Amino acid sequence: MMELVSLNVPLRGVHRKQIMAWLRRSLKVGRQIGNFVLKMTIQRSGKSFEVRAQVSDGAGEFTCRSKGDLMDACREVTHKLNLQLHKQRLQRKAA
Repeated sequence: MMELVSLNVPLRGVHRKQIMAWLRRSLKVGRQIGNFVLKMTIQRSGKSFEVRAQVSDGAGEFTCRSKGDLMDACREVTHKLNLQLHKQRLQRKAA
């Protein structure tokens, strides 16, 4: 399950589609781990944006965070998310 929350940021359709495309791999790996819940929050603070992803799955919980330009911050968070989920998947297979 995934929830995208944009607090004080009006997301255009183009941005929403791009973010969902970046998250496609994370969602696939999360489903393989099991009990996957992702909550991605986007908030504007001054001229920069803060993107936070909170994940809870069968292997544990973690949070990824980035600050900066909207799309750069989203890209960085999805990259961190993919790396962490991949690590969890490998650890789960090894056990």
